[in-house]
Amino acid sequence: MTEAINWQKSSFSGPDDNQNCIELAPVDGLIKLRESDDPQVVITTSTTKLRAFLLGVKAGEFDHLI
Repeated sequence: MTEAINWQKSSFSGPDDNQNCIELAPVDGLIKLRESDDPQVVITTSTTKLRAFLLGVKAGEFDHLI
């Protein structure tokens, strides 16, 4: 049997469990991500890669995609 994953969401998502949001969970030294409205799809990455992605988002590196 595998241990349950403790998914966390941003406090900005609000207290309502019906809010769609991105959830994160640390598992075995890696980070798992999923969208709450499609929880079977899970992406796994390292903390280093997630940090680089978030810094890129904050710096506007992906603004041309929207």
